[in-house]
Amino acid sequence: MASLRADKVTVTIPHELKEQLVLLKDELKISISAIYKEALESYLKQKEIEKWGKGAQLAAKDKKYMDFVNEISSDVGDLYEY
Repeated sequence: MASLRADKVTVTIPHELKEQLVLLKDELKISISAIYKEALESYLKQKEIEKWGKGAQLAAKDKKYMDFVNEISSDVGDLYEY
């Protein structure tokens, strides 16, 4: 079984946010590190989705690319010999 490498980081957050975090930690009975990890994973996933969305918007504005997409999407599935 491979061991997971972890790095320790320091973050600064407003006091009120820290109080909310401690309440949540106690309610869920998990560590603050677990909450940070889950929050960062969620944030990074959301940013990746936003990046793909921006890429799709740029592709949709590219006439040459959209012409190509329309050409290949109109394929009815016939078999072709080369």
